[in-house]
Amino acid sequence: MRFVSLTFAAAMLAAPAVAEDVEYTVDGETFTGYFAAADAPKGLVLIVHDWDGMTDYERQRADMLAEMGYDAFALDMFGDDTPTETMDHRIAATGALYQDRDRMRSLIEAGVAQARAQSDAQGMVVAGYCFGGAVTLEMARSDMADMANGFATFHGGLGTPEGQSWDGDEPPIMVFHGGADTSITMEDVAGFATEMEAAGNTYTIEVYSNAPHAFTVFGSDRYQERADTASWEAFKGFLSESVSG
Repeated sequence: MRFVSLTFAAAMLAAPAVAEDVEYTVDGETFTGYFAAADAPKGLVLIVHDWDGMTDYERQRADMLAEMGYDAFALDMFGDDTPTETMDHRIAATGALYQDRDRMRSLIEAGVAQARAQSDAQGMVVAGYCFGGAVTLEMARSDMADMANGFATFHGGLGTPEGQSWDGDEPPIMVFHGGADTSITMEDVAGFATEMEAAGNTYTIEVYSNAPHAFTVFGSDRYQERADTASWEAFKGFLSESVSG
């Protein structure tokens, strides 16, 4: 379990109007997402978890978004029966989806359907963390892209798999990246920017100096409050530009 830093303590004092786990099934398998509702939602945010699955971290982010006035649904990409306790488990869980992009997309679609079933908000932004960032871009490249008004990734995977490409008409994309990230390098960032330029897409990349991979993870050794706070503030602006109540 992860814990909220003091920076965001104030944001967590008031509970969302609704905050609950949501169980759903995909191809006979059970998945558990999380929905946090705003009183008068300005829009909907779909959250995609990192490689350790749907945890209290995603619930915390969803609650924070609800307090900001956005409905938030954190989807589950792994399912209740997928172990994520060890690094080997996480490599296996993410690897299975990286190798089966049709499966990845079907789980995204199921998550979107659950989010829409919970919320009447019109505009939607998709945001992913680490592995979830790669999933977010997978949706942006798919025929589901027009379901969202924008896509945001926090220290997420940026590579385009073989056989896929950018059409140039995808919604705006926001990338939050740590300059000291050794998992997704600045060369990867440059490659992504080159692809976006070639396609003619609208995109923004923010790089935070000395921030390592997973710099937003509360309570971890990699957490960097400065980069986390700055990226969250920029994300607020992206949400405001992307969706309206």
